[in-house]
Amino acid sequence: MELTIIVPVYNEANNLARLENELSKFIMEALVPTKVLFINDGSQDNSLEIIQSICRKHERFSHLSFDKNYGLSTALKAGFDNINTALTGYIDADLQTHPEDFNLLLKHIKSYDLITGNRAHRKDSFLKRITSTSANFFRRIFTGDGMEDTGCPLKIIKTEYAKKIPMFKGFHRFLPALVLLQNGTVKQIPVPHYPRIADTTSFGLLNRSIAIIDCFFFLWVKYRYINYTITTASN
Repeated sequence: MELTIIVPVYNEANNLARLENELSKFIMEALVPTKVLFINDGSQDNSLEIIQSICRKHERFSHLSFDKNYGLSTALKAGFDNINTALTGYIDADLQTHPEDFNLLLKHIKSYDLITGNRAHRKDSFLKRITSTSANFFRRIFTGDGMEDTGCPLKIIKTEYAKKIPMFKGFHRFLPALVLLQNGTVKQIPVPHYPRIADTTSFGLLNRSIAIIDCFFFLWVKYRYINYTITTASN
């Protein structure tokens, strides 16, 4: 396997059958050999039971399950910590971005260290779009990463960079900037966006307000992050 797709799951029972189908189809069409890692983030519905059933049916599907809900940043870190493929992908379970579009990102990953989607024609409510646009605007000012849509849940990262990302709660919003801290390279690619069909998002206006506060913490990390290159060494 060359690519592991992380799928954080929190109370997405009504989406998982569709997700199983779409991920299975993508595995057959992927540009590189691919497997899937579900991260059950303390779901309170029957998501875990469905995930376990999916993993029993498909040898390329596996899962981790938390004892309680820790949030998206923790779920991603657990994924990064447990992946052994050269590439790490990330997609949300709600299928507002589509697994088939990983191939759009894979076409560029040899030249960059992180490729992120940029959701075109977003199918979200007006309030969600305007608050997301505002949060992305402030993040670009603070990070200088040039990314228009860091919140897009469709990304591929070279795993060597993913494992060195300093993860804190809320830092899933800063993945491109955190790769740049390692002197990595990033690129954004337009991808389609789809309406949520089942269940409800757990991400609201309060989360985006906190995201702006996180920008100040990111600056603290940015100016204290340790990064170095060894030019010569002796035994």
